[in-house]
Amino acid sequence: MTAMAEAQLAISDLAIHFGGVRALDGASFDIRPGITTGLIGPNGAGKTTLFNCISGLIPGASGQVRFEGRDISRARPEAISRAGLVRSFQLARGCENLTVFEHLMLYGPRQQGENLLKAFIGGRAVREQEEKLRDEALDMAGRLRLTHVLDNLVTRLSGGQKKLLEIGRVLLAKPKMILLDEPMAGVNPTLVQEIADHLEVIRRSGIAIVLIEHEMELIDRLCDEVIVMAAGKFLARGSFSDIQSNRDVQESYLGLRRQ
Repeated sequence: MTAMAEAQLAISDLAIHFGGVRALDGASFDIRPGITTGLIGPNGAGKTTLFNCISGLIPGASGQVRFEGRDISRARPEAISRAGLVRSFQLARGCENLTVFEHLMLYGPRQQGENLLKAFIGGRAVREQEEKLRDEALDMAGRLRLTHVLDNLVTRLSGGQKKLLEIGRVLLAKPKMILLDEPMAGVNPTLVQEIADHLEVIRRSGIAIVLIEHEMELIDRLCDEVIVMAAGKFLARGSFSDIQSNRDVQESYLGLRRQ
């Protein structure tokens, strides 16, 4: 396992149960900075639950999560996001009453206009920040090929467009690491390739990505390293070819049995 000193995200003995179901059972591994890491495993392995615990959406897990050396195990979701650890969601619904443009504007970090006093006395500074965020939102829409739907309500977008908008939301939050939960799920093949292209651009920019994905061709294409989970625990890690040939992975993930 990568030395803790080199880890950007370190997960130690993370465990949580829901009734009699132990969703995470002492999961421990770390994520290196600046690379794309695939997180795979059979249904029920605990992948999304892990994301929920890391990002603060499900409190009460035992164990520890450290991000860039800081213990975030008990931090609130907004504090974790401000620290630079930002996640997407498997079902990208968005804010139903907002347009695509308004949705992108919403997620700029530390907006002075959100503070009533600063909004009242800030004047020029608030306007300048809003203009900068407006330019960033328009630029992001252009990058993601969403300019033609800027004035559409989020509810009018296709599944693939919602996934692209979710990526834009994450990037506008100025992340240091992104947790992506099945960004290709329910997307038509043309947009799958477009989303994959965007993820490769993010990867080249040096932002770390942790990617939950079931399509192994995409894991092979996008990921520098792959981590496998099973039954709420860490099972294996390595390159995609290493994982393919790992007998424990074949038994747990592919359903094969040792002869």
